[in-house]
Amino acid sequence: MQVRVSRWGNSLAVRLPKAVTQDLRLEEGQAVELIVEAGAIKLQPRGTAPRYRLEDLVAEMDRLGPENEPPYEDWGILPTEWPEDGEEGGSTREPGGR
Repeated sequence: MQVRVSRWGNSLAVRLPKAVTQDLRLEEGQAVELIVEAGAIKLQPRGTAPRYRLEDLVAEMDRLGPENEPPYEDWGILPTEWPEDGEEGGSTREPGGR
């Protein structure tokens, strides 16, 4: 993505496109870390939790192998014990609904 450098008072500035700010969940006035490395500028939101993609998590799980799988935890109810639709505590949603 190409953007232009513009003058803002005595400084230079780059406008961040709306799609970028939405993707990074940036808001006006939010602090970001400006990092200069190897002749490039990197902006990184400060104080945010890392964001993971499902495909990266699955790939890491595959890389670690089944021997590193966490132990099964019994929460006291099996899917076969879930209430049926119409029973007390059962779902009343329409088929295909959420």
